[in-house]
Amino acid sequence: MCGIFGIVYPEEKKNLGRKLYRAAKRLVYRGYDSAGFVGIHEDGSVDLRKDAGKLEEVDNRLKLREITGKRGIVQLRWATFGVPNRNNAQPHIDCKKRLVTAHNGNVVNTPELIVELSSRGHNFKGENDGEVVCHTVEDFLNRSGNLDIAIREAYRVLKGDYAYVAADSKGDGMFAVKKGSSLFIGVGKNFICASSDLPSILQFTRKYVPLFDGEYVYFDHKKYEIRSLETGEKIERQPREYSGDIALAEKGEYPHFMIKEIKEQPLTTKTLISYITESGEALEFAQQLKKSRRIFIIGSGSSFHASLMGSYFLGRIASKFTIPVIAGEFSERFAELFEARDTYILVSQSGETKDTINVLDLLDKKGYENIYSVVNVPGSTIYMRTRNRFPIMSELEVSVAATKTFLNQVVGFAGLSLLVSQDRKGLEKLKRLPEFIKDTMEKTEPIVQQLAKEFSNWNSIYILGYGVNYSAALEGALKIKEVSYIHGEAYYSTEFKHGPLALIDEGQPVIFISSNEHCEKIISAINEVRVRKGKIISISNENPSLRLNSDIFIPIPEDGFFTTPILSVVVLQLLAYYLAVERGFNPDTPRNLSKTITVD
Repeated sequence: MCGIFGIVYPEEKKNLGRKLYRAAKRLVYRGYDSAGFVGIHEDGSVDLRKDAGKLEEVDNRLKLREITGKRGIVQLRWATFGVPNRNNAQPHIDCKKRLVTAHNGNVVNTPELIVELSSRGHNFKGENDGEVVCHTVEDFLNRSGNLDIAIREAYRVLKGDYAYVAADSKGDGMFAVKKGSSLFIGVGKNFICASSDLPSILQFTRKYVPLFDGEYVYFDHKKYEIRSLETGEKIERQPREYSGDIALAEKGEYPHFMIKEIKEQPLTTKTLISYITESGEALEFAQQLKKSRRIFIIGSGSSFHASLMGSYFLGRIASKFTIPVIAGEFSERFAELFEARDTYILVSQSGETKDTINVLDLLDKKGYENIYSVVNVPGSTIYMRTRNRFPIMSELEVSVAATKTFLNQVVGFAGLSLLVSQDRKGLEKLKRLPEFIKDTMEKTEPIVQQLAKEFSNWNSIYILGYGVNYSAALEGALKIKEVSYIHGEAYYSTEFKHGPLALIDEGQPVIFISSNEHCEKIISAINEVRVRKGKIISISNENPSLRLNSDIFIPIPEDGFFTTPILSVVVLQLLAYYLAVERGFNPDTPRNLSKTITVD
């Protein structure tokens, strides 16, 4: 939630605003309720421009790219405390017009601190927790006269999970603080920057330094110094070199990142499958799973749907007792049931998902060791805090809605299940999956585009699946909701008659996902909808019975326990994308959503 970026140069930059804008473009998927830039000049003067609205809209109104200065800060907001308006937009400046801050995350004691600080004379213009950060640090700066001390004292007062950057307009450098939200330092030639996400840094330098919770850093244009927020003790950490493909953060010939990332899936799955079949690390992970009594797979949103599909794979293919859990309910549901000898797999695209980090905190507190992470972002909080990691190798994903990261999560679970069971034929089939995905897109995209035109005015679409295909239905329905704002609803096919069938009107679109194994059960569910005059769309391997019983039949090229749900998701990703485009929405930045969820 929210994106922050701060940079320090050795001298005034006439193109500072354009540099900040480039960084902001890489952070847009973190927040687009409001945008703000600050330029700080050598003489201590501050140029602050901010307002509610998307980055491009605010830039058109306030000419953000024309800002100059020696130091600059960007904030793109995803609203939590305070509605999106100019006063709640960030960055914020203190009462004396000296201290500038921008934050990411959630300060949970915001209302109490506003009351307390207001009673001491601080002037609040809005209700935003970022403004609370600014005035809290200012309050301690007024007492100590030292910004370094003020930041450490504020750490003891500000509750929640957050990161922020702070600059004294009279100084030369900048501070950055990490407590629960992601934060990186970028080390370039004649500049140093800090950001909540690597993509905004990598366009300027490949050298980066991850920060850990409870750390803060002071940096100017040529050096950085990391310290502990608790003790002030200095921490040595050398820069790392990013080796990924930065070009993947560009849309290229595609109109949106979402369709580009869908089309990249044959390549990204191929990369991951090579890792699974050729890497000793994947085999070690599989051997640990084989020894496990129980396996908990924990995730949120799309990552939970991947966890659910993964639990089917591990159960059916590898005969392992596997429990998929929504991260937010793990402690409530299993607090008295989980044990040290169990294995825990934390699934997160960003590696910063707050609900999942809460589970990691709980497991760490108990001293458990059999903790694995399935993440996409090296250097992220979950990645850095887990010793056992399974990288999904999807490279940068920019669109807010997960596509290639979701697919590689489930491909990873399929591969691990096949390794555990030592299924050589299954592994050979897995190697052909990129070819099946490519074939699926080529054959179904024209059908899906026509479907999007036909169904774009419907308010709801139902998706039904049986067995493992239910998890594919869940993910497809979520994608439709996220980017087209149509109510997509998934059901286990045998459950549809227990209530939801009452909602079927004439022409109501109902999508069925089926493998040949479950054809008879799906046809039974189809008949229940057909006699109520619903519109039947089936996604399946070629099947004469299903084709005969469907109004629209969408063929996928391969039938199998792990191939059918994976290929069905690809079809539903395309449908969600084209529904969004048909309805005139930008699928890359769906309203009210953020790529990285760093609040409870």
